[in-house]
Amino acid sequence: MNVNGYLTRLANNAIIRDAEKDSITRSINTISSRLNSYFDKEIGSHFIFGSYTRGTILPRSMDQKSDVDYLIQFSDSTFKPQTYLDRLRRFVNANYPSSQIKQSNPTLVLELNHIKFELVPAIETFFDGLKIPASQSSFNDWMSTSPNDINQSLIRVNKNNNNLIKPLIRLMKYWNAKNGYPFASFELEKNVISQFDYVLPGLLGYQSLENKLYTAVEGLEYSFLDPNYKVNAVQRLQNNIRSIKDERAAGLDDLALMKIKRIFPENNSLISSLLSRGL
Repeated sequence: MNVNGYLTRLANNAIIRDAEKDSITRSINTISSRLNSYFDKEIGSHFIFGSYTRGTILPRSMDQKSDVDYLIQFSDSTFKPQTYLDRLRRFVNANYPSSQIKQSNPTLVLELNHIKFELVPAIETFFDGLKIPASQSSFNDWMSTSPNDINQSLIRVNKNNNNLIKPLIRLMKYWNAKNGYPFASFELEKNVISQFDYVLPGLLGYQSLENKLYTAVEGLEYSFLDPNYKVNAVQRLQNNIRSIKDERAAGLDDLALMKIKRIFPENNSLISSLLSRGL
């Protein structure tokens, strides 16, 4: 097996499926039903968004921070974010008394045995549309959002790049999780999408996951304001990828494969799952 074959197998297996997917689907349906019952007319639309809807979420065996983003729009838009977060906390306490909850500004995290839900309160105004709580560093309480706009961008870019961008994002998020999360997950996804948004449909060359990975890694950026661990993680990754490219060019495929496995180690839980299915 060469570098591209290994990366392709790892990325294609880094997908939530089977029992784990069924459990998450049941939990989504349950939380939707309980929200309707608990809040009744206090809320309007509520729905999942984020990496789960894009197919770029990792199994928890590869990323312990994997979560499903769930937006809850409140009908009354006159309060500050903390009021709605408190309401969501009371909802969770009433419906999931044995589960762990914590506020992770500006959201509320509900941790079940098999997945985390990040509950995001939202309001809608005539001029600004849908809004969610702003981060603590912002001067505003709310910020406008179009939570699933990036989904359409990913669909287009993925199609124009031979369906390699979703697997590439999963690989990059796996590296991110293994290295202390130097990037926010959403930030990393946007970075990868933007790097390949210029590629024309059917463009020849570089249509392998290996080459896409090289480009994505080379395009990672940091600034002097970033913490040292982020700078060091990116520099280490870029240096290793340069070394692997040189070894591939020199025909040292076994050495290159050994190094790529250090960066993206095999996941034993995934391997066990594949063996149990006879794959």
